[in-house]
Amino acid sequence: MTMHEFLGIGTPNASTVTELVTIRDLTKSFDGRVVLNHVDFDVPNGSTVSIIGRSGGGKTTLMRCINLLEIPDSGLIRLEEQDIFSGTRIAWKNMARLRQLVGMVFQRFYLFPHLTALENVMLAQLKALKSTEEEALETSLELLTQVGLRHRALAFPEQMSGGEQQRVAIARALALKPKVLLFDEPTSALDPESTRDVLRVMRKLGDAGMTMVIVTHEVPFAREVSDNVVFIDGGRIIEQGPPAQVIDAPEQERTKAFLRAFDTP
Repeated sequence: MTMHEFLGIGTPNASTVTELVTIRDLTKSFDGRVVLNHVDFDVPNGSTVSIIGRSGGGKTTLMRCINLLEIPDSGLIRLEEQDIFSGTRIAWKNMARLRQLVGMVFQRFYLFPHLTALENVMLAQLKALKSTEEEALETSLELLTQVGLRHRALAFPEQMSGGEQQRVAIARALALKPKVLLFDEPTSALDPESTRDVLRVMRKLGDAGMTMVIVTHEVPFAREVSDNVVFIDGGRIIEQGPPAQVIDAPEQERTKAFLRAFDTP
């Protein structure tokens, strides 16, 4: 079974594509320091949006606001036709359901150390989706197959490499059948070989039509897989658009400076 068949995702480029995530005029401050300054952007259904920029520029905060791991000060966040946050208040009442629909893969893997890879993927289904053990087992084995780790199903986290643990974390997030998957610098703690393996899985997800928002320093990867790239600096979106525009032919001087620094050995 292919990733596309398993996830059951519609064709991403169909004419019915709509905005899955909408963000308008989003602001967030910490201790009086503005971290997000009137941010606007959209994530079309079935698309991959990469967020790039220097450390401390607001990338991760923006990501965490989407599923309310951080609470904005003001603005609008909408998932399909339903408001998550509106004005200055949380509009979505069921946080557990939100975390299912807006999945997240972190820099660190946060696997339960006393559970095997298979059990880590099964647990969320048993607890959140109320799946039967048989259903969770079948789904988990298929997901581990999709991320190339069926042979490691009975391994504990301490027996796996960082890249393997991250792929288990991706399988765990997918097990909840999210509408959109958020990646917060998923390869920052990995060696080059493990990074390659994780990026390969993410590329498969994008090809299958999974809607993804990726905070990354992997600019070549962002160029390759993204439908849109957002460059954020100082809490503001400086430039956004297709990779051919933002990465290969940026219009703003700040974007050009960032990419020059990235390319400097």
